[in-house]
Amino acid sequence: MTAIFNPVASTEVCQPMQAVFDQLNSVVLGKEPQIKLSLTCLLANGHLLLEDLPGMGKTVLSHALAGALGLAYKRVQFTNDLLPADLLGASIYNKDSGEFRFVEGPVFSELLLADEINRATPKTQSALLEAMEERQVSLDGETRPLPVPFFVIATQNPSEQAGTSPLPESQLDRFMVRIQMGYPAKQSELEILAGESRRQLLEQMQPAVSPPQLKTYQQACRDIPAGDQVLLYLYELLQYSRESGLFVSGVSTRGGLAVLNAAKAWAWLSGDAQLMPMHIQAVFPYVVGHRLQRRDGQSDPVRNGLDIIDQVVIPR
Repeated sequence: MTAIFNPVASTEVCQPMQAVFDQLNSVVLGKEPQIKLSLTCLLANGHLLLEDLPGMGKTVLSHALAGALGLAYKRVQFTNDLLPADLLGASIYNKDSGEFRFVEGPVFSELLLADEINRATPKTQSALLEAMEERQVSLDGETRPLPVPFFVIATQNPSEQAGTSPLPESQLDRFMVRIQMGYPAKQSELEILAGESRRQLLEQMQPAVSPPQLKTYQQACRDIPAGDQVLLYLYELLQYSRESGLFVSGVSTRGGLAVLNAAKAWAWLSGDAQLMPMHIQAVFPYVVGHRLQRRDGQSDPVRNGLDIIDQVVIPR
């Protein structure tokens, strides 16, 4: 068995992202691992799913990421009466010109916060599928590109809460990383209670990097080299998820590519020049957990990934 790499024990970041990391930590207290995983997801050009109880800092983290990275930001509150047009936009008829004019919806932003996404109907949830996968919107016979960069950060409440609709597998698969915030530690919560409001701190934030710099860093993440043995280790993890019998179905090749890209971003963010098994271990539970359904009915996505890591030996 391999030793499980714990991301909590590795929250250092490289110099180019240190100012971003510090600024985020000053707003979202005591959540260094979640912040590093969030940055990893955005550096890998993925979409992020934050799941937890209301009031746990999901929206604050989303606002803070937009502010620290200098991204144009829009927030949509998902409700059961939200329509796809409320999200994507619609063509409005202008009687003076006799023509239809397309009015862009909030999805046309660099960072879209889909707040409480699982309170919307499946039809509205699915309106995001093309935008998240293709970075474009097709309406009225015309395809419109979305801004570059384009990220979706979605928050969802636990499925046992009233008024929620579970995300279908196709929607979950569009999210590269899924994390939970968790309750803050004692000292962090005391600082939150005694300090400034999070809203005031968010208003004071200044971008620590620019979108062009972010694109450069994303390319640097993609350029991290991965040796044959590391790729073989990733393959063995994927294959175990398919053959172990623990899950209804294993991780797809697209899921494997998501792990690879996230691991490369984690490596670059950690200041490492080459992909290693520990980088894959760091992100694996948070990339594959929500893509797996256990046969025994247990529902801890992170545990899904950790169980796989614990059983697969690193090739030598």
